[in-house]
Amino acid sequence: MHRVFWTYWAAGTISATGSAVTVVALPIAALTLLQASPQQVGLLTAAGFVAWLVIGLPAGVLAQRLPLRGTQVAMDLLRAAALASVPLAWWAGHLTFAHLVVTALVVSFATVLFDVSNSTFLPSIVPKEEMQRRNSLMSGTHAASSLGGPALGGLLVQLTGAAAALGADAVSYLISAALLRSLPAREVAAPPVWPPVRQMIREGWHFVSRHPVMAPFMWDATVINFVCGAQMALFAVYLLRVQDAPPVLVGVLLAAEGVGALLGAAATPRITGALGTARASVLASVGTAVFALVIPAGAGLAALVLFALGNIGFAASVALVSISTRTYRMTATPPELLPRVMATVRFVSWGAIPVGSVTAGLAAGVVGARGALWAAAVVAWLGPAILLRSQVRSLRDLDDHASPRADAEPAGVVETA
Repeated sequence: MHRVFWTYWAAGTISATGSAVTVVALPIAALTLLQASPQQVGLLTAAGFVAWLVIGLPAGVLAQRLPLRGTQVAMDLLRAAALASVPLAWWAGHLTFAHLVVTALVVSFATVLFDVSNSTFLPSIVPKEEMQRRNSLMSGTHAASSLGGPALGGLLVQLTGAAAALGADAVSYLISAALLRSLPAREVAAPPVWPPVRQMIREGWHFVSRHPVMAPFMWDATVINFVCGAQMALFAVYLLRVQDAPPVLVGVLLAAEGVGALLGAAATPRITGALGTARASVLASVGTAVFALVIPAGAGLAALVLFALGNIGFAASVALVSISTRTYRMTATPPELLPRVMATVRFVSWGAIPVGSVTAGLAAGVVGARGALWAAAVVAWLGPAILLRSQVRSLRDLDDHASPRADAEPAGVVETA
């Protein structure tokens, strides 16, 4: 079981590092190779997450019905092929903005199926009492990837060009697929007849939306991800065109997110132990709103420093909320409902990312990139407002509230690895 976890961890680490390179390389490719407008960059960012709105809910059902390991490997291979097409098209002289959008869409749809399957897999190989520690490790590793990936991406763009840098992510998905393919498949008996897809989706939706703890944090995450979508659409535009930063510095400044996430992941066990998981999560939600206001502040060199500090604080706050609430969902949800619960939360919260990206791109066309970042920071205050109006405000720990039972008898899973 230890070997299985560390293989799983290695696959995710390599893939996440490559994806962090793409976070920098894809918008820079649009801006520098194709002279994209802020609205187009917003559209491109939205394309990278729109699949959560389209198949986010059915993905939970598919994760139960499809062979889990085979789905993960297939989605890695699909993402590798899509990203490899960008440098090939550029070298052939046929790269267009439409090609970048299609690439982002393909990666988006593959990522939805992969992520739901991947998050469902973790509780099957980690005991409940170790879940918080393993989630902290996974978040810390992701933070380290987010720290090194953008900096590496900015350097690769500076040295080889944006199109070639995207090839690194394609290679990372191939390595991830090979590692995941080595994991053993574990069969679980399926029900004689699968319930209708709508019924299975409805069971997951009712469980989350009626839960006094999961529901408010799902809506808080939705607000946070709307702001994240706006930031992803605007950061490259803001740094390149407003602050006139070179690509390598853009990569370094975006890597500040990884510093924050790493600090947040490392501090989560100690902070939640001292304050309680519920209180710490509410406080961290307030932190996201505060640091969102810091990001677009200042002018000249001070603006770059404040951008880095705000990015670090925002990411650290998000990491604490994410680790605590994800751990709670994994441990408080009946195993047979977990894929659909994870898919429901991500459908709602991650579905806000493309909405935030498109909205920010349109806003930047009217008030500029800095003005749109200010507007996003104001929206961020809706998150803590939601939590403080819910039952969460009276809890010390998230699991102080007993989980409600699902309304209907859920279906079993076919394969969990």
